[in-house]
Amino acid sequence: MSEFVRVEHFGRLSDGRSVRWFTLENRHGMRVRVIDYGTIITEIHVPDRRGRLSDVVLGFDRLEPYLKGHPYFGCTVGRYTNRIAGARFALDGRVYQLPRTEGSNCLHGGRQGFDKALWRARVVGPAAVRFVHVSEDGDQGFPGRLRVALTLSLTADNELRLEYVARTNAPTAINLTNHTYFNLAGAGDIRGHRLQIAADFYTPKGPDNVPTGEIRSVAGTPFDFRKLTPVGARFDEVGENPPGYDHNFVLRGDPAGWNHGEVWGGRPDRPAFCARLVEPRCGRVLEVWTTEPGVQLYTGNWLDGTLVGKQGWRYERHAGLCLETQHFPNSVNLPHFPSTILRPGQTYRQTTVYRFLTL
Repeated sequence: MSEFVRVEHFGRLSDGRSVRWFTLENRHGMRVRVIDYGTIITEIHVPDRRGRLSDVVLGFDRLEPYLKGHPYFGCTVGRYTNRIAGARFALDGRVYQLPRTEGSNCLHGGRQGFDKALWRARVVGPAAVRFVHVSEDGDQGFPGRLRVALTLSLTADNELRLEYVARTNAPTAINLTNHTYFNLAGAGDIRGHRLQIAADFYTPKGPDNVPTGEIRSVAGTPFDFRKLTPVGARFDEVGENPPGYDHNFVLRGDPAGWNHGEVWGGRPDRPAFCARLVEPRCGRVLEVWTTEPGVQLYTGNWLDGTLVGKQGWRYERHAGLCLETQHFPNSVNLPHFPSTILRPGQTYRQTTVYRFLTL
């Protein structure tokens, strides 16, 4: 069996528009399902060491729970992922005010971010779908008309590739990511998963969950994942309440050595190793490769059992974790961080690859 895409009806929005469900499958039976509402990855089925397939991401069986509000299960986040301090930023002498969606901050692009948009979608390859969204000037307070194209493709090597391209007609801020929650066991929690992150530094944050601007070594801290480490081994040392991680890690070594032009322009043909996640009992392994300079580790700290997902699974705390490849939070207000300003004539590019293996 070769790679293919199947398209089905998933539900309808309140205005009657149809939401479609795209199933990408390869010759090994790996299967990925994504809907055009929010370009949400709803399912990823991969084999364990014995060849048994399980769905390894959190989400819902039906459209309605995605419309009622959820913690960004599987979606594309934009126009600006993570937090912007004070829900405002200055660009070329003008201050832009954004919606306050987490205390005084703007989180994940505002109240009606890319996760709540119905994207245009079409099949562009044997196991590839391209999703397009146009965010108009002033959308959620951001300047410029921004056109974003996201191509999801599944390879014969059990790789799910996410390739983003964006252009604007006026200077704007942009920071895109995918917010899939992974649980390689397909059930239970992720505290016993082993995690490695290719980061010598992280960005400490203040009580408002926004980076302080410091870039600090992970050595001797609970943020040192340079070797495979149980995810939950040092939850109590992190200082979060509820316990767990919600922090940005700095990829590619010493930040003093960055070429900002290269970081901003992206290297879509050369994703670098970002992270490895291992579930030792079933033998599933996830590797993340990306062209982005950072990754946000979020361990599902605020899941509390009130959401019931696929097959009746009640999502308790730490039921899944996110590895959100990104530019750093609040970069738009911290000029020594890699730039998130896109100008006319420039092209935003990002490639992130999820590679699934077994021990």
